[in-house]
Amino acid sequence: MTPRKLKRVCVFCGSAVGSRPAYAEAARALGREVAARGIGLVYGGGAVGLMGIAADAALQAGAEVIGVIPYGLLKREVGHGGGVEMHIVDTMHERKAKMAELSDGFVVLPGGYGTLEEAVEALTWAQLGIQNKGVVFLDVEEYWKPFLGALDHMATEGFVRPTHRPLAMHAATPGAALDALADYVAPPGTQVWLRPEQM
Repeated sequence: MTPRKLKRVCVFCGSAVGSRPAYAEAARALGREVAARGIGLVYGGGAVGLMGIAADAALQAGAEVIGVIPYGLLKREVGHGGGVEMHIVDTMHERKAKMAELSDGFVVLPGGYGTLEEAVEALTWAQLGIQNKGVVFLDVEEYWKPFLGALDHMATEGFVRPTHRPLAMHAATPGAALDALADYVAPPGTQVWLRPEQM
């Protein structure tokens, strides 16, 4: 199987830096790795937290960086300034749809409710066949281990099909995460239940 060409990857991550220095370092390393591979970075458009760190690192290393942010958050979160191509949208749903449209896969860094919601929606779109793009959790300091364990529990209890559980991939390093996205193929038996315009 030939790896897919990644033109841009979408990064879901926190608007906070978290309690461990390793989270910020992982965001920097991901930004640098994206640039080193000649890939663009799509993200939530903020200048704060892991979002800002990943964007700054990618920019400084020469990558294309695209931010997507609702106007209401732009006023409150302080959108990123120079160097970022900004797309300003009206709603959170438009934000997610635009981020998906602009990217070829998703890397999930540590984050909170918003990060988790974005990642789970991307997984749901993959499950329904709306999009054929990988979702990989960058498991910094085993941050995502409890969540991935919860997904295993859902599968055991019959609420996530065993064929769909592999949709939520995980990696220990930025390089491994990008490799996983490049190698991603939809699990056998994945059906197209909805078209992208029905999201």
